[in-house]
Amino acid sequence: MKHLSYFLFLLVMVPMHAQKVSGNKKAILSSIEKHQSRLVQISDSIWALAETAFEETGSSRILADYAEANGFAVERGVAGLPTAFVATYGSGRPVISVLGEFDALPGISQKAQPTKSPLNDGAAGHGCGHNLFGTASLGAAIAVKELIETGKIKGTVKFFGTPAEEKFFGKIWMVKAGLWDDVDVNLSWHPSADTEADVQSTLALVDFKVEFFGQAAHASADPWNGRSASDALELYTTGINYYREHIKPTVRIHYHIQDGGQVVNVVPDYARLWVRVRDTKRSGMMPVYERVKTMAEGAAIMANVDYKISLISGIYEVLVNRAGGEVMQKNLELLGPITYTEEEMAFGKQIQAETGKPQVGMVSDIPPLKETKENPGGGSTDVGDVSWNVPNINLGVTVAPKDTPWHSWAVVACGGMSIGHKGMLQAAKALGMTMTDLFENPKLVEKIQAEYKERKGNEVYEPMIPEGPPPIGTN
Repeated sequence: MKHLSYFLFLLVMVPMHAQKVSGNKKAILSSIEKHQSRLVQISDSIWALAETAFEETGSSRILADYAEANGFAVERGVAGLPTAFVATYGSGRPVISVLGEFDALPGISQKAQPTKSPLNDGAAGHGCGHNLFGTASLGAAIAVKELIETGKIKGTVKFFGTPAEEKFFGKIWMVKAGLWDDVDVNLSWHPSADTEADVQSTLALVDFKVEFFGQAAHASADPWNGRSASDALELYTTGINYYREHIKPTVRIHYHIQDGGQVVNVVPDYARLWVRVRDTKRSGMMPVYERVKTMAEGAAIMANVDYKISLISGIYEVLVNRAGGEVMQKNLELLGPITYTEEEMAFGKQIQAETGKPQVGMVSDIPPLKETKENPGGGSTDVGDVSWNVPNINLGVTVAPKDTPWHSWAVVACGGMSIGHKGMLQAAKALGMTMTDLFENPKLVEKIQAEYKERKGNEVYEPMIPEGPPPIGTN
């Protein structure tokens, strides 16, 4: 009931070019508007839960239950991941899927207000908008399911509930399990400060853990009897930092010291850090990865300690599909930009003021389809691994003010109120309309698949995860 006060302006709008919208696409829009109250409630519930990687028990259940309630066959706990699931409706080809993420980020809890104030001190928050992500994608899948159910289109729609995108990268295990093997085209979207058909790639990435093992001793009485694991750690990070001068500008190296010793008066016998290497292509990332691993051995030799390197996971850059992007672009233009109330613009401008950005509010204009950059920069996503196994269409939709710092309290704030809700519903509509095009036009599916095969070339996909079960319950 708390949302009824703004439902009148919560994107229940006629598209700008309504005369160009087909009957099936009007049905998509009507379905999402019909479900919007429940979609907002689901999004807000996931926002409040704010569960982190592989711990998204409640968030996963909410989405899976709603899919099941709407007639999908739901398989839970797929690929050995308790919070991963697949919801399927229909039969035959084409098989069109859509991704839904729902994990949060630790330590950035925030109230739905434009000044920094945690909802729960020290708790997680949806600083990447994944409460909106999974919900919008499920809304689109339900709308398409209703078209199949009424016989207006034929084929199969799948919604993939994909956990742990922020850490560990759950989609890799799902890809390895073959869950996209029968899919013709996959769609994905991501919350953003811009609305656009996304035809840019991302950065390939590898995560690994480095541990050093020494000998403890009293730090004052007999330090000569100790072999310091933290010395090795410091030597290692120093080596990494000197190496930065000699890597290409596209490369990124990050590390997080997880254990550097416990007390000041003991020579530490154990130290651990999490290391991440990125580049625009996996082929460029791998030599840097090998070099940085070798540095760990050098640091261990200098400190006279033992060491261990453990792969956590690694992901591919996104394989762009411009043919799919062109379809998405047309549907965004049909929908037109999101409109905001004066109160929402004021909310956005205050967030910009609080974060030191120009106070322009939200920007949701639809720019022309951009040229694909060779070196895009930016972040990484395990959607990349999906995109090397099935043609993938990406979308970004405005859910926060322009230039908002991502992975921050500011995005959490917007994701729990109407600015985020409007972006979520817009994404659901764009996804649903684009999926409809794919169901209606086999030639379009063939064109998208042909580009995928050409861009992939002879590359053989190899999932980059350690042997054994997923790292559930680990640090």
